[in-house]
Parts: sequence; structure tokens; C-alpha cells
Amino acid sequence: MHEFDPRQSSFRIAPQMAAGTAAVMALFVAWKVMDGPAKPDAPPPLSPSAVLALQHAAFTGAEAQPGFGRPETVEVQVRRGETLEGAVARAGVAPDEARRAVETLGQAMDTTRIRAGLAFEAAVAKPREERGPARLIGLSMRTGPASTLTLSRTFDGAMRLRELDEQIRAETTVADGEIHGSLYESAARMGATPAITAQVVKLFAHKLDFQRDIKAGDEFKLVFGRQVTESGRTIETGELEFAELKGVRFYRFERSDGQVEYFDESGKNIRGFLLRTPVDGARMTSRFGLRRHPVLGYARAHQGVDFGAGHGTPILAAGDGVVSRASRWGGYGNWLQIKHSGGWSTGYAHLSRYAKGVKPGARVRQGQVVGYVGTTGLSTGPHLHYEVWLNGQRVNPVGAKVPQGTVLAGAELARFRANKARIDGLLAAAPQTRQLADASAAQGRLAR
Repeated sequence: MHEFDPRQSSFRIAPQMAAGTAAVMALFVAWKVMDGPAKPDAPPPLSPSAVLALQHAAFTGAEAQPGFGRPETVEVQVRRGETLEGAVARAGVAPDEARRAVETLGQAMDTTRIRAGLAFEAAVAKPREERGPARLIGLSMRTGPASTLTLSRTFDGAMRLRELDEQIRAETTVADGEIHGSLYESAARMGATPAITAQVVKLFAHKLDFQRDIKAGDEFKLVFGRQVTESGRTIETGELEFAELKGVRFYRFERSDGQVEYFDESGKNIRGFLLRTPVDGARMTSRFGLRRHPVLGYARAHQGVDFGAGHGTPILAAGDGVVSRASRWGGYGNWLQIKHSGGWSTGYAHLSRYAKGVKPGARVRQGQVVGYVGTTGLSTGPHLHYEVWLNGQRVNPVGAKVPQGTVLAGAELARFRANKARIDGLLAAAPQTRQLADASAAQGRLAR
């Protein structure tokens, strides 16, 4: 637990009354009181710092009561089969105190149908002589993407309930930073959701091996749409419009037939004919060529590459094509083969199972989940054995000279260049990454 930092350290009644009254008045002006109508001359949207200050005031406005120490924050999560009252009591307060709090919360929410995992923060103060239960000073619970219920004790001991509503706006966000930790962690600090980052990983799978090519300190830039609260929390993300990693740039573009693809700066489709890695985030554990077979114990040609991954990890189709085989095949166990254009095929071995709808004759798209990693056949553990075939002959998947993507021309190229200019303008006008990262960190603390 960490201590609150009330603005006044004195516990005399008069200062407590002043602090409590100021907190209530600030909340009354900034947010709607639950039982009061919105004023037509409402103040403009709050800044993130104002949101933080007002939530702090609502949470700690009364300070501690006489005979109690300074309030401390207790983070609580409702357990399976537990009532909300039980979860509040688990913060250290007396049963009757927990009951009063839940009864007050019941004015604004259904406190009987509570799902396991619901989280809230309770501010509790312990008796100075460490005798008896702690006293509930405040409670904060997020009830929606942009709404929070805040329960705070006033100077006279009463419980006051407030509903804090933030405005939501649509914006185009530029995330400009460096990789520290994983790309997912680094992008999250810029406001990107895991779904956006997964799209980036899939996009660059044509060009980069994330296991070997990406290093700490590598710069990245993303442009995406999002719904965001006034305190800066991302509620929902839209389309990924631009991505740059290790100097490679991709722009989103909707073609005349309605198909959305990504192109490089010159208008060349960046989607390679085949993915370099058909398993997200997997590392290569065995290369193409002669090797000692781990099960048979003697040397023989290894006619593909192996990727280490956990059992059940999704396997992606390396390219557009038609499933030509999905069945057991000797030491390969569950085998999947996809026929692509131009005499190319790809094969996937040791699958635990096939994805729904994947059977001979089914059409698949590049990046579509077609199966899951397993250890069927001659295998010592879960992994994907991946092969590339050209005109019926196996070739080394690493360095194989596969066809390149299409290039825009004519009216489509002109439209692409106009869209590219718009995105480049956003990048040029974007704030510095470090400022965005600092704001994101502060918003994360608010969200918790």
C-alpha cells in the first residue's frame, strides 16, 4: 500500500471542514452531480491535470477522522463468488462500514450482480492506536470507458457519491518513440492498443524478423485513429494509417476496388508474396539443410525451417492461396499445404489442429490463422516445421527469391500521394514522443 498525500497535514476540525467543502464544491462545478441536471453554461472540458486534481480531492477531501492515521490506498479486485460488500470489507474496514458503502454505491449501480475481476481503489485510515478496524475514507470504481463512481467521506462523516464523466473525442494519434522492453509495451505507452501493435507486427513480418532484427532503442512511429477521454485514456482504436520501424515506412491505402493494403513511399505494395515468419513472435530453432535428426538420431536433409513456439500458438498462412492438403502425413504428423500462384506452395507440419474451415479446396488469405502449433508426428516438442516449394521442389524459406508486390499507377497513385502527404504533415506537426510518453504514464496511474 502507498500513502495518500493530502494537501493539509493538520487534523483539526476547521481545516477538515475547509478541505471537505472545497472538494465538494470543485466536484459540483466540474462534473455532474448524480441527481442534478447539467447546466447549460457548463465549463469547458477538463485537462488531464484537472481530472487528476479533482479525483484526488474527491478521494481525500476529508482527510482522516480524529483518532485515525493518514489514509492509505488499497487496491481490491472482486474474487470469484465474492460479494461487493465482502470485497470492500477485505480492504480492512468493519462489516457495517462496508455495508454502508455498498448501500451508497447502490444508488448508482447494481451492486448485486457483480462480476469477478471488478477492480476498485479504497482509501482507508487505520486507528492511531492500532485497535479496531480501519475506516473507509474514499472509494473509486470505474464503471465505464469514461465514467467513474467516487465515494468520499466528508468532514462530518457522511458518505458522498459522485459520478465522474469524461468527454470522449475522436482523434488521429501520432505515436513516436523508441523500443524499450517489447514493442507491445513501448507502443502501449504511446496509447496504442495490443490490436494496433499486432497489426504492426503482421505488417512488418514481410520485412523483419522480430526475434533477430529488433533491438532496444530502435525508433518507431505509428499513426492511428482512436477514441480518447479528456484525461488521455484510449477507449477504442481505429485504423492503423501509418507505421515506421527501422526506417521502413508503410502507408495505408484503400484501392479502387475497396481493398485496403499498405504501400511503401513510392506506392509499391509492401505485402511480400510470402511472410518471412508464419508464427508471430516465434524464433527460428533449426535451419534448412543437413542436420542430425533429433528423433531418428542420424543425419539427413532438413527440408524446411523450424520455429519454436508454445503448444496452440496460431499459425498464419504465408500467402494467399488454396489449401491443397490438410491431413496426416508420416513423420510430419498433421500436415497442411497451401498452393499459391506462380508454382509456389507452403507447408506446415506437426500441427495440433487445423483452424475452422481449413480443408482441401478452401481459399485462405495471407495472415489468416490456418492452424495451431503442436507436436504431432516425429517431434520432440511443440514447434512449427515450415517449408516452401517451387514447382514441386523444396527451396530454402530463408532467402528464397519470391515475387514482389504490385505497384500503384495512374489515378490510384495520385490518390495515394495525396494521402501520403496528409500523413507526412501529421508526422511533421506531431509533438515530441517523450512528452506523449510522460502523459501516457500519468494517465496509466489515473486508470489504475
